[in-house]
Amino acid sequence: MKPFWSKSAVALCVLLASGVASAASTLTPAECNDYPFQPLSKPVTHAQLMQELGELESVGYDPSAGDESYYPSDIQLAEARLRLKYRADCLGENVKVPTTRIESSSDLVAPMLN
Repeated sequence: MKPFWSKSAVALCVLLASGVASAASTLTPAECNDYPFQPLSKPVTHAQLMQELGELESVGYDPSAGDESYYPSDIQLAEARLRLKYRADCLGENVKVPTTRIESSSDLVAPMLN
C-alpha cells in the first residue's frame, strides 16, 4: 500500500497540470453552455463549482493569496474578467481578456475596458 503523501503528491500534480492547461486555453463549447454562464434548472454540483474556480483562476483570481483585505472586490474583478473571456470565446467578440494575477488594490480599480 502506498503512503498517503505519495497519493496526495500524485493528486496535486494532476490538479496543477490541469490548472496550467486551463489557464492557457479558451472556453470549450460545453463550458460555454454550462454553469456559470447559463442558468441551471437544478442545484450546482461540486464539479461545476470546481470548474468555475478553475476558470476564475485562469483570469487571475488566487484564492490562496491569503490577503483578504480586498475580498470581495478581487473575486468580483475575476468574475468580470471571466465574463469578458466568455464574450471572447463563446460569442466571438473582439475583447481583450486580462489574465495577470490579481494582487493589489491597483488591480481592483484598473479600468476594465471592452
